[in-house]
Amino acid sequence: MVPVTLFIWLLIEIASYMALSRYWFNASWDVAVLGALGGVLGLRMGIVAITWAFAYAHPSPAPKLSTGQTIWMMLSEYLAFILTFILVIPFERLWMPADRLRPSKQPIILIHGYGCSRGVWWKIRRDLEAAGHTVASVSLVPPYASIGKLVPQLVQRIDQVCKATGAQQVILVGHSMGGLVSRSYLARHGIAQVAKLITIATPHQGSELSRVGFVGQSAREMEPGSMWLRDLASEPVKIPVISIRTPHDNFVMPQDNQRLPEAEDVELPGIGHLALLYARQTVDILLGIIGNPK
Repeated sequence: MVPVTLFIWLLIEIASYMALSRYWFNASWDVAVLGALGGVLGLRMGIVAITWAFAYAHPSPAPKLSTGQTIWMMLSEYLAFILTFILVIPFERLWMPADRLRPSKQPIILIHGYGCSRGVWWKIRRDLEAAGHTVASVSLVPPYASIGKLVPQLVQRIDQVCKATGAQQVILVGHSMGGLVSRSYLARHGIAQVAKLITIATPHQGSELSRVGFVGQSAREMEPGSMWLRDLASEPVKIPVISIRTPHDNFVMPQDNQRLPEAEDVELPGIGHLALLYARQTVDILLGIIGNPK
């Protein structure tokens, strides 16, 4: 659903830019194409810039970066945004073929975040598989529904993966809202089928950006202090849980809202929210936590 929707909106956006260039400014086709490309890239630059502006307006204490490190961090996040929402998700089938569910004692299931799909995991899945792990993924729809309403889809995927691989338990890895979906699953269905939870840039205590930048019931539930988050906090995770986070996150703010009291905290400074999905440091940490294939 999300890949098709993004693809259609991308086509509409490009067509609108080209029509504006051709019929309003009487531009040639070459100029119209360049104008459309500039419009697509410029709009995303503006979106990412807004996230950084909010991040600096709602900061948590963080390691100080040099000017060069800050510029590189922001550029990397912009490129990650372009790659994710223009090249990967709209063309998900090219990047993310069906999961290869080989026999495994402890397969890994990857759960994406708000407004995304399983396509965001293409690089991490590839790297984990290269290390010998069996990796599954899931696309949760509709993307803006209540987080609790997405949990049954994770229940179904866990059952499918266990049946296909012969495993009794899986390891859950959730990026952003995917970590909250995973915790909601554990609160409702227990820990029998899950050995470990790893969250990446998850707003365990919500994000101020949810108040203004996101739409849908899930966004309301991710507002700091929401009743949904308070209810979830009353159900501590009863298996090993690791929170990989960035103190310079540009979607979860204040950035310390990624902390979870019962979780082992792993800090990766100088990386943006989406860029964590492409950073080699993230993969190295995951491989260190998960260990050798079982």
